Amino acid sequence: MKDVDPQKAEEMEEFGKDFPSYFGTGESIFPKGPSKMKSLKGLDDYIEEVDLEERSGRSTQHGYVAKGLGNEPIEKQSDLSTIFKSQREQTEFLSRYKTVEETLEQEEFMDDEENLGEVNQAFDEMEQMPQSAESSIQLDEPPLVTDLIKEQLEIETVINPAYAGQVAQLVEQVIINKDKGTEALKDEEKVERIDHWKFPDVNLLDSMIQREIIQDLETPKQLEKVLLDFGVKAKVIRVTRGPVITRYELAPAPGVKISKIVNLSDDIALGLAARDVRIEAPIPGKAAIGIEVPNKQARAVPFREVLETASFKQYPSKLKVALGKDIADQPIIADLVKMPHLLVAGATGAGKSVCITTIINSILYNATPDEVKFLLVDPKMVELSQYNGIPHLLAPVVTDPKKAASALRWIVKEMENRYELFAAAGVRDIERYNQVKGETIRHTPALPLIVVIIDELADLMMVAPGEVEEAICRLAQMARAAGIHLVIATQRPSVDVITGVIKANIPSRISFAVSSQIDSRTILDATGAEKLLGRGDMLYSPLGVNKALRVQGCLVTDDEVQRVIRHWKGLGKPEYLDPERLFEETTSKSEDSHGPDDAVFIDAGQLFIRTGMASVSFLQRRLKLGYTRAARLMDMLEEQGVVGGYEGSKPRQVLLTLEEFNERFG
Repeated sequence: MKDVDPQKAEEMEEFGKDFPSYFGTGESIFPKGPSKMKSLKGLDDYIEEVDLEERSGRSTQHGYVAKGLGNEPIEKQSDLSTIFKSQREQTEFLSRYKTVEETLEQEEFMDDEENLGEVNQAFDEMEQMPQSAESSIQLDEPPLVTDLIKEQLEIETVINPAYAGQVAQLVEQVIINKDKGTEALKDEEKVERIDHWKFPDVNLLDSMIQREIIQDLETPKQLEKVLLDFGVKAKVIRVTRGPVITRYELAPAPGVKISKIVNLSDDIALGLAARDVRIEAPIPGKAAIGIEVPNKQARAVPFREVLETASFKQYPSKLKVALGKDIADQPIIADLVKMPHLLVAGATGAGKSVCITTIINSILYNATPDEVKFLLVDPKMVELSQYNGIPHLLAPVVTDPKKAASALRWIVKEMENRYELFAAAGVRDIERYNQVKGETIRHTPALPLIVVIIDELADLMMVAPGEVEEAICRLAQMARAAGIHLVIATQRPSVDVITGVIKANIPSRISFAVSSQIDSRTILDATGAEKLLGRGDMLYSPLGVNKALRVQGCLVTDDEVQRVIRHWKGLGKPEYLDPERLFEETTSKSEDSHGPDDAVFIDAGQLFIRTGMASVSFLQRRLKLGYTRAARLMDMLEEQGVVGGYEGSKPRQVLLTLEEFNERFG
């Protein structure tokens, strides 16, 4: 072997010491200071030298190079060498490797052994290529790969093919990180925002108390005896015991009319010493008549009892509600998505407010603030105000009836905006929109479902009946596909509160105990609610069911509600999408929009001219307007010269005839 060039030896002093190499004379890949170079005569000397190194405790790496002066093996060094003889080969390799990587997904990469084999094959092909002058190959993205590789590969001339696999692996990591890193950063904020939401623990609710069920064997015999005393032959074929009610299924003898049994309801109650008896004749789907008799020892249905059932846990909807248990002691799970709107009515103390609380807490146990938002309207100011501060709220709880009408108008505007989004995305409803938004509609947040809960509709109808009824009807007709659902409660089920237009657009209803059959018909379009027992006893009539189901509603205590509220408040503050001031802006804009071209303005002027009576109260009564809007219309009519000025107790004068009014404004 030729002697070492003195100039080259001087240059190589900075590349290490005590380092034998078969591929060169004393050349090392690590700059470790002065080196002691040793000439080797062929492969046999190299192998002998390697064995000597191993016996002296200095292990080799891949059988090609020995361990450097440092205490760490070579594979742990940060400055890996390349395997290229020139800058041109390095550039060509990176260009070819970049092209392959762009067509592969991250999970499709091979393991290290397969990587090493393919890269070695690529090097063999490059060695067989003709050596030409240095070419200037331009990569599509040279700074993104080359600049980062140079930090790890500092030496252009390489002599160690054993590290080809490691170099290729480094290139893989850099390219993958550059391609995948941007998407990871985009999703990072969303993941952090969602991960901190945690559903409340069921242990926040009171533990259930097991009660022994006492079998009543005397009542069926007594029932048959009472019917026989009135000449009705019937036999009890089945007894179903619920939390509050027991239903006795009767099979009447041939020739016995159902109406005869129905007319004996008061006599049956007397004979059984029961508070009240409700008769379901016949039971849907059965050849039997149901006699519903209150239990002597009624028991409440804890909210936790229904929440822990398999029926509730396995139900997939985010708006599922643990409503209660039926007379067969089976859980009843309601779904606001399928309803899609709910009307709740009942007398004071019948359980209406507890039902609203159950609906809210069922959703709080099942949906995060990113999935469901609430708009709560509570004119009574005591039932729903406790939920202020939970992150699910779309806006602070609305307690002013005047602002409630503006809040409903804002929800109508939100519905219209969502339909514009759906049209632009080419989808039909919110479910499909949220499915495709991650595929084709990037950088757009998922739309949450919105549940609007009005605890007392009667107060709103007294303040602004026309505006409230119009907003409710529009939402009931169109809001389902936009992911907006209404829950409306009232304790005065009269026709001036629950109008025919509202009833026609809200098919799902719940009736608690009411005072008369008329109120029952107003809510359910059927009788029966007047015979309910109160304290959570309800008739549930969902969409698509002909006859209402009798259900004992869940009981949620105030302490349980406070624990759930504290849990959600501890996870984050509400991000109000619409501040309270926007309600006022909506109100002012709505009021300012009424001018001479408005249909209500024309109706008011024609009404005054025809009747000869011009007063704000008359306008409120005849056109069903709120005081604020009626007063503004009166001011505008005065400004336009339709009516005279205010004269104290005297009525205003009407200054135009109908022909003159129609000519100016018609």
